[in-house]
Amino acid sequence: MFVSLAAAALAASGPASMPEWHTACDGKEAWSDPAPPLHVFGNVYDVGTCTITALLITSPKGHILLDAGPAESAPAVAANIERLGFKLSDVKLIGGSHEHVDHVGGIAALQKLTGATVMAAARAYNPFETGELDKSDPQSGLLPPYPGSDVGMILWDGLVVDEGPLHLTAHMTPGHAPGGTTWSWRSCEDKRCVRIVYADSVTAVSRDDYRFSDHRGYVLRFRRSLGEIGRLDCDLLITPHPGASNFIDRLDGKAPLIDSGACKAYADKGRAALDERLAKEKTP
Repeated sequence: MFVSLAAAALAASGPASMPEWHTACDGKEAWSDPAPPLHVFGNVYDVGTCTITALLITSPKGHILLDAGPAESAPAVAANIERLGFKLSDVKLIGGSHEHVDHVGGIAALQKLTGATVMAAARAYNPFETGELDKSDPQSGLLPPYPGSDVGMILWDGLVVDEGPLHLTAHMTPGHAPGGTTWSWRSCEDKRCVRIVYADSVTAVSRDDYRFSDHRGYVLRFRRSLGEIGRLDCDLLITPHPGASNFIDRLDGKAPLIDSGACKAYADKGRAALDERLAKEKTP
């Protein structure tokens, strides 16, 4: 199925219109449901699936891909990159938001297709390499494994990743997963430049037998991450699950795409959900 969809994507050229996107994706809920590529702002494109973001940040000197969807989506993500007119071999770096299968399961295949260097937070290094989650991950045992990739760059908080004229800052934001990473950079379109934040997921999701309240250090790091995301200079918020930031409606003009308060509101929502989860865990 994905081979034929990839071929269909290559038959078109350039970013999809929103009506084309809705035709492909409305009513679709699976992580791997293929979507046509969308232009976000300036040199930034969403090349992911209907429900999972994969961001391509482009430049004449090479491109950076953040997230890749699940493993079975790799051909469709690759086809989206080529539909936009970019060469797979020009993708030089691949990173992610966090080490779960729905976001990085396709990295191994895309690394083979592009020859790119894979970047991972130190806490995400082993999962990226092996496809197996660390036992400290609240969702360990809940999510399936995925193909491992060869990590060539370890990220740390505040590291600026350079690829030609691209300069992306990695922010370590553990919580949803131990290796959670938020990215920030500046992109320009015509004469307008905005500060873009690709903020990691902030939901307190876990397997049934995991209690956040039994892991005080983890909760403290989670709260620090939420504070970090909320304080970032942020004009345009993008999230690994588009629905978490109303991303599609914003691209569709149904809500403001640019909102300097979006990162704070996103972090506040995550903090409220974490507090609610902790309160529920106290209930007998």
